[in-house]
Amino acid sequence: MHIADMTMFYAPASGGVRTYLEAKHRRLQQYAGVRHSVLVPGERYSHNGGIYQIPAPALPFGRGYRFPVRRAPWRNQLRSLRPDVIEVGDPYMTAWAALDAGRRLDVPVIGFYHSDLPLLVSNRIGGWLGTNMNGYVSRLYNSFDRVLAPSQVMAQKLMSLGVENVYVQPLGVDLDTFRPSLRDPQVRRELGLADDTRLMIFAGRGSREKNLGVLLETARRLGEPYHLLLVGSGMPHRVPSNVSVIDRFCPAADVARYMASSDVLLHAGNQETFGLVALEAMASGIPVIAARAGALPELVPFHTGRLCRPLDAPAMAQTVRELFEDDPRLLGMQARQHVEAHHAWDAVVAGLLAHYHAVLGTAELPVAVHG
Repeated sequence: MHIADMTMFYAPASGGVRTYLEAKHRRLQQYAGVRHSVLVPGERYSHNGGIYQIPAPALPFGRGYRFPVRRAPWRNQLRSLRPDVIEVGDPYMTAWAALDAGRRLDVPVIGFYHSDLPLLVSNRIGGWLGTNMNGYVSRLYNSFDRVLAPSQVMAQKLMSLGVENVYVQPLGVDLDTFRPSLRDPQVRRELGLADDTRLMIFAGRGSREKNLGVLLETARRLGEPYHLLLVGSGMPHRVPSNVSVIDRFCPAADVARYMASSDVLLHAGNQETFGLVALEAMASGIPVIAARAGALPELVPFHTGRLCRPLDAPAMAQTVRELFEDDPRLLGMQARQHVEAHHAWDAVVAGLLAHYHAVLGTAELPVAVHG
């Protein structure tokens, strides 16, 4: 079976979609009889280990993202590769190129709905345009042979727009990169904190939908001995005295060390389509306190953390206090066990292969070859 993935959501500092594709690419190499090609935008044509870069112009102020404007290069690359099934991970030009190639090759095309396009447009441009995007999303995703959504809330959103043939396919977390054994007392010393500081963390992009103002107000209300660490690009600099900021893109290994060395993840986002950072924290052996909104309630059961009212710093601060009155270490251990059981990438890839065989009309699943 030859699987081709394509997306524009792939940049040096990009997040969940790139993580998904790279984890999937590594694991599919362990399966006998499976070939995996990944098509992503780049400065020029290149090919390295099954990753094909297709030239596309850079987005101004786009943090390395590129926006394909022509279908032909993507369609032609797919026709040259002749995959058995195509998966597309964004709703823009590459999606239409994939559908064109699928028709010409007579192979099924799957759409993975990683981001809520109407909501994204409403936040960035205005509600009037976001509403108009509903029809576009419905028309595009009804053109696919099968639609995958990373969470139940996203699947329900698609179905409310009239999209049919939608399946929930949760994503996974790298259990080797993010692990409790990376806990390092030196992190507190690097931040100038006492060993008994109650260290909270958020890692990710400092974009508006992350509601970082809620986290800052939560930290301000808590005061000492609570301390909040913000890790990622675009973070605020005017912060309360009990907040530290690492305002740069950090490699996964660095984020994993900070995660494992903290006591709890705080997540105020109320529009998450999945929430990979919550899984990374749980894999690191720390509990999660998150807004009861978006996909986060699906990821954070009670034995792994706590949920609180969205956009409510007093409620989040009270939830933090209650969690520390409980046993955060026990919750962290349970969180690790939960992601091991439900979000290992091997299980995710097995689920994806079942979707591919369903659209191909084949039943026999390939078997992983473990060396």
